[in-house]
Amino acid sequence: MRFDRTIAAFAAALAFNTGAFAADQLKLAIGQRGNWENAAPHLGQQAGIFGRHGLELDLLYTQGAGETLQAVVSGSVDVGIGVGTPGVMSAFAKGAPVRAIANSTTGAGDLFWYVPATSPVQTMKDAGGRSIAFSTNGSSTHVTVLALMKQSGVDAKPVATGNPASTFTQTMSGQVDVGWSSPPFGIEAVDAGRIRIVARGSDVPSFRTQTVRFMITGAPTLAAKADAIARFVQAYQETLDWMYSDDAALKAYAEWVGIGPDLARKVRDGFYPKDSLRTNRLSGLDAAMKDAVDLKFLARPLTDDQLAQLIRYPTAPSP
Repeated sequence: MRFDRTIAAFAAALAFNTGAFAADQLKLAIGQRGNWENAAPHLGQQAGIFGRHGLELDLLYTQGAGETLQAVVSGSVDVGIGVGTPGVMSAFAKGAPVRAIANSTTGAGDLFWYVPATSPVQTMKDAGGRSIAFSTNGSSTHVTVLALMKQSGVDAKPVATGNPASTFTQTMSGQVDVGWSSPPFGIEAVDAGRIRIVARGSDVPSFRTQTVRFMITGAPTLAAKADAIARFVQAYQETLDWMYSDDAALKAYAEWVGIGPDLARKVRDGFYPKDSLRTNRLSGLDAAMKDAVDLKFLARPLTDDQLAQLIRYPTAPSP
């Protein structure tokens, strides 16, 4: 009898310890598979970084930030990566239980708009009356297209075209006049002279120092999984540090997206400054809210109390 009790106690302890060391699972929605900015979850999990923080990630790739935001708001996923700041603010202002947990990127210099080499369009000012692509409603590409049109003074037709691959097909077949992309997709076509860049997100001055995309979660998820969310952000930043310091990360990225290591380095160093991806960075919110109001995403700027409720970084944000 004593032996049976001992075995039972040992089994119970073993079950407890196994549970204690079981990885917490987080389901992620990520726009634009293969984009360097959004590669950290895949590369970090492959390298064992998230595992060392007791996390197992389930990765779902979307057509863009609009789909990612919907997945978070509906509770289908725990975390959304790369969601446009005005879209997040708009959803929050309308009562969606969304919370910003980290910076995805500051500045929009990675985004570019292009035309086939034979197109007469040379700059955005030539795009009047033509169709211009963006990914999904509420995304940073959507906001940037509207801002570029306003800045250039052109009356064009924004069209949601999904991811860079589908956009490229639509642009080269003439269904859309001006396409959009983000590295690495499209860079080889630019180098080969098949397409010509006519605008970049950095052409909008106010976007250059803004937190233009957030990582987000739902309020119920944050309440239930606060510790796991905090560990996720920490592991994400550790992955970014590795991605900018170790050629093994570049090699893993190049293999994942099917490009050469030289192009991978060009993508990283030419379009994604490390500081722009720093998770605790929070920049230009006043300008972001002004742009959101001007572009009809918000009726009015969020109050300080609303911002304090919306922005829930696990560590204090820094400029």
